[in-house]
Amino acid sequence: MRSVAALFLILLLSGPGAALSDEASEANQQYQTLYKQGRYADAVPFAEKTLKLKENNLEEDHPKVAASLINLANLYMKLGRYSEAEPLLKRSLVIREKALGADHPKFAGSLNKIAELYLLQGRYDGVEPLFKRALAIRENALGANHTGVAAILKTFAQLYLLQGRYPDAETLLKRGLAIEEKALGADNLAVATSLKTLSELYMKQGRYSDAEPLFKRSLAIREKALGPNHPGVAQGLNNLAKLYLRQGRYDVAGPLLKRALTIREKVLGEDHRAVAGNLKALAELYLKQGLFADAEPFIKRGLAIEEKTLEADHPAIAGSLNKLAGLYLGQDRYEAAGPLVKRALAIWEKALGKDHRAVALSLKTLAVLYLKQGRYADAEPLFKRALAIEKKALGPDHPALAVSLIRLAGLNRKQRRNVAALDYIRGASAIYRSRVGSAGGQHSSGGLSERKKVRGIFVHHVQIAWLVARGKPSRRAALRDEGFEAGQLARATGAAAAVTGMGARFAAGDGALSHVVRARQDAVKQWRRTDNKLTDAAGLPPEKRDEDAERRLSAQLMKLDNKLKALDGRLNAEFPEYAELASPKPLALAEAQGLLGPGEALLAYLAGDKFTYLWVARKNRARIFRLDIGGEALGEAVINLRSGLDPNGIIGISDIPAFDTARAFELYGRIFAAAEPLLDGVRHLFVVPDGALQSLPLGVLVTGKTEGEIADFSAYRQVPWLARKYAMTTLPSVSSLRALRRFAGSARAKKPFAGFGDPLLQGHPGKNRAVELASLFTSRGIADVYAVRTQLPPLPDTADELEAMARILDAGKADLFLRERATESRIKAENLNKYRVLAFATHGLVAGDLEGLAEPALVLTPPRVGTEQDDGLLTASEVATLKLNADLVVLSACNTASADGSPNAEALSGLAKAFFYAGSRSLLVSHWQVGSDAAVKLTTAMLNEAANDNTVGRAEALRRSMLALMENSAKPYYAHPMFWAPFVVVGEGGAFAVN
Repeated sequence: MRSVAALFLILLLSGPGAALSDEASEANQQYQTLYKQGRYADAVPFAEKTLKLKENNLEEDHPKVAASLINLANLYMKLGRYSEAEPLLKRSLVIREKALGADHPKFAGSLNKIAELYLLQGRYDGVEPLFKRALAIRENALGANHTGVAAILKTFAQLYLLQGRYPDAETLLKRGLAIEEKALGADNLAVATSLKTLSELYMKQGRYSDAEPLFKRSLAIREKALGPNHPGVAQGLNNLAKLYLRQGRYDVAGPLLKRALTIREKVLGEDHRAVAGNLKALAELYLKQGLFADAEPFIKRGLAIEEKTLEADHPAIAGSLNKLAGLYLGQDRYEAAGPLVKRALAIWEKALGKDHRAVALSLKTLAVLYLKQGRYADAEPLFKRALAIEKKALGPDHPALAVSLIRLAGLNRKQRRNVAALDYIRGASAIYRSRVGSAGGQHSSGGLSERKKVRGIFVHHVQIAWLVARGKPSRRAALRDEGFEAGQLARATGAAAAVTGMGARFAAGDGALSHVVRARQDAVKQWRRTDNKLTDAAGLPPEKRDEDAERRLSAQLMKLDNKLKALDGRLNAEFPEYAELASPKPLALAEAQGLLGPGEALLAYLAGDKFTYLWVARKNRARIFRLDIGGEALGEAVINLRSGLDPNGIIGISDIPAFDTARAFELYGRIFAAAEPLLDGVRHLFVVPDGALQSLPLGVLVTGKTEGEIADFSAYRQVPWLARKYAMTTLPSVSSLRALRRFAGSARAKKPFAGFGDPLLQGHPGKNRAVELASLFTSRGIADVYAVRTQLPPLPDTADELEAMARILDAGKADLFLRERATESRIKAENLNKYRVLAFATHGLVAGDLEGLAEPALVLTPPRVGTEQDDGLLTASEVATLKLNADLVVLSACNTASADGSPNAEALSGLAKAFFYAGSRSLLVSHWQVGSDAAVKLTTAMLNEAANDNTVGRAEALRRSMLALMENSAKPYYAHPMFWAPFVVVGEGGAFAVN
């Protein structure tokens, strides 16, 4: 017989209370589902219902009520409803202390959550004791390695991050991450959060190469666990984009930020605080590109959201105010900027203390305002105070310090205190010089982007050093040398990096070690390409994503990581000098002079805003000149000269445009004449161009006045072209000379020559080695081989050209790959590193000229069916996979000196860079479309000159072939520089043995 108590319990469980329990469970389940989906606003009614049901059916201080209070408060925090969250959290704290005791882990959880709320509100005072107490409770109750302890460590670290206490934050984060990875596995969401926070720490410290892989790993975990449209994924996208903004990789950051904004607006609503963060990041993207009008609405909308959802003195609002003030300063709207930056400064000082890094941001903005207003005495102490704060918070080598240093340099320069300015700019330059020096072995492509972004620092260093030297004759030589190195740091090019890498590879010799170096370089290149594909995919909307392809890319990236670790281990043991050789560090002037031979000189240009600087170095003397022409004016001058060299639209001889020799003489006077006194006895010039000069062969400059107009083509023969005086070689960088002359000349290939050309094509015959087509590509990104075959014109004279080269160099017919043998497959299968000279005579395609062509390419015989291995177009990226040991590669095609097609890419970054990477010491490349007959005469005459005299260098051989073409009596129009001047030698232009 059942007892009365038992019957009462059965009745209780089967009555209304049981139904209510089911209802609460169902509401809680709905809340949990919506929360995991990031649909926080939709989850609120279910969390409120769950709480109400528990309050009605349980004691008011029941622990389950406390859990529901925290769930609801957590939603309010996600939605920025902080004032509603606080009483709920405090009530949960009281309940848990009463019901469970002050030493219970769940009581510690309530302490942690309240502390987290205070961080979101910007209320940092008194928060640290809460975290310490919560941490101690859980460590005592759960043990030091419990995931509950890791959760406290992670939130606690956020406080130190916000306070700028980075070493303390890193200690907590690393400990928490280790606990979670061991207990939960590497792909857990908690691990993703810890990775994200640790990445943020590294980013704040300027450790971008450390931050990037962690950000990406965190994002990958979240996408896999939460799906592509979750706010947690948006946060990961936003964080990664912010890193790219700091590196100057704006084209990559933009799509990530836009996708993150779309997710947050859709899931969280357009007025959520997280949306404000995204809006500010997009504004930063536009600000960094100088697009102030585009940035303003994003900043203002973000600020409006924050002012609506946060307290008036929240630090986040100060950040938006400071950003808006900076925008107004960029537009010279000083009266609008002043009140905003002062309010931001007051908020940050009150919330964070006067020595916080955020305070330094407002100090710098206010100082810039005073600087622009000419209030130098008011600006200087603010810059100095900001610098002191940043040094203390970030250490002496953080990139943020460079901003303060360069501002102080500018301030002193305006007051003609150039010596003081030089000290400051040296500090800024040294920070980034050390970062450049450490970039050689990194996988990420962000190092080159970051260096390009801070070019202005190195240009200013040169400018100030020149000003000090002008006033202090005793220091001129030292400052000339100092500026020479700073100027090299300002010129960051992909082609220079390729030459440096090639030199490091040749420095390893021709044995197994050189193969290890090449394997590492190839792996880094493949890693970057794979990583870029994954990053691009992350910026796509979900409907355009290919998850299977991304998984394959991720797996490939992991394999490459492991491969690189193994290769690095071997190189560290067997070739420890590699890391230094592969770093793009500048060359000292004395070392550069030591690499020059008799009759040689080096000219290195650096284009600034108002002036261009020119260093002229001989073996026994050197000078620096400040030229009275800035980068913009230089660009206009080059465009004007290039207009007389453009063959587009020319049908007959009468269409050939006149070349403006007067302008060519004027530009000679502005950029070259100053060097002439140092060039007595010089026949060979190495030229390191900068800015617009990268797209102009200097041989078309004119060294004296020409009388009257050019009446006929024969008159061009009487023009005193600079090409008549000097043989000229283009160098991608000054340090390329070291790579080429010290490391790259040791091993010689055995066979003299191989030539590729005369592809089997069926289009209408043309006279130029360039084409104009709408598209050559299929949807798969493989060239449409039918279009390549039927629309591109044949070039039968390229066979004559290559056969003539083969005769000159004593090569056999087996080394000519013409017509059906001139295929991609053959090139990729052939052992090309046995040839000293290689020539490609065919059509040259430029990135962007054809729809679907993302990089430059050489046209070869197309196969019957196109594949990724062979579609008739040998692209720059495919060239880079070749293995060469060539003294010279002749690219007898159009525009082979062109850029790679990426935004703001420099000249020589396409095919030229790829052939250097593959292993060529010098190249013959063209700056514009070349007439086919003229190209034949130039290239064959050049090789003939070198073959007849082994002391004749590549550049001198080209110069002689140019002069011979000018004198062609059968075709007087060849005296026009359009025909004789397109080709330049890049790389090692000195003598070489062709036979």
